Amino acid sequence: MGGNGALVRAEGLTKRFGDFTAVDGIDLDVRPGEAFGFLGPNGAGKSSTMRMIACVSPRTGGELSVLGMDPLSQGPSIRARLGVVPQLDNLDTELSVRQNLHIYGRYFGMPKSQVRAKAVELLDFAQLTERADDPVEPLSGGMKRRLTIARSLINDPELLLLDEPTTGLDPQARHLLWDRLFRLKQQGVTLIITTHYMDEAEQLCDRLVVMDAGKIVAAGSPAELIARYSTREVLELRFPPGEQHADAVADLAQRVEVLPDRLLLYTADGEAALAAAHERGVRPVSSLVRRSSLEDVFLRLTGRTLVD
Repeated sequence: MGGNGALVRAEGLTKRFGDFTAVDGIDLDVRPGEAFGFLGPNGAGKSSTMRMIACVSPRTGGELSVLGMDPLSQGPSIRARLGVVPQLDNLDTELSVRQNLHIYGRYFGMPKSQVRAKAVELLDFAQLTERADDPVEPLSGGMKRRLTIARSLINDPELLLLDEPTTGLDPQARHLLWDRLFRLKQQGVTLIITTHYMDEAEQLCDRLVVMDAGKIVAAGSPAELIARYSTREVLELRFPPGEQHADAVADLAQRVEVLPDRLLLYTADGEAALAAAHERGVRPVSSLVRRSSLEDVFLRLTGRTLVD
């Protein structure tokens, strides 16, 4: 394995496409059994990094070790022990749900009897047993996503790479998928997840890096990042369009973020800040005191929201 027991270790990892640098000299390590996240806007370099880890895109520079091996020289050996869930489902829509698993298992040279038994187990895991012999085409987006994840597990991978696993899914389907991923982690599978949903990163990831323009701009657990880059609480004040009272409340918080429809006051005590604002005659349409989240961290780091 990597020098520090990491399943994935990168030093100065770089990916260029002509004059464009997609991944700009990043360092990271992913430990066995953890869920590790890449958080960032589209174009930040998340997918390019994942493709290098998945051994389908060679690095331009730096060092990369996956499962203790070098992707440049040992790509096939690494890929045999990986599970990969791509950003877009690439299922064979003309086959049944079960057939998709059977055929994929054969790619790994598994005996037919083993593939059949594993398929039964994975259909149950993905809650697709009742749809096993249905064609894939009419399945819902959430079902197709669960089937793609089930298929990626056919070879009992040690490391599962998930690129934007819940993009386009409704909230119910997302939560079901989160539950399945949490179960995998409990079973000892190491997860690497890219996402631009901050609640997803907060729910699933033990540690994560925030990427922007090919660089890592912050790293740590969700709680560490919130403690480092935000305050304990946030007071949200909403005003009618065209009204802003930032100057009137500027000294009531460590920092005030001005958004088009509201002010965010970063403070240790949101209720006290709200009371002080009321004393000054500031009357928002609505107010909310909440705990800080990764979204607040991202606003602080990049000055914009994630989904551009």
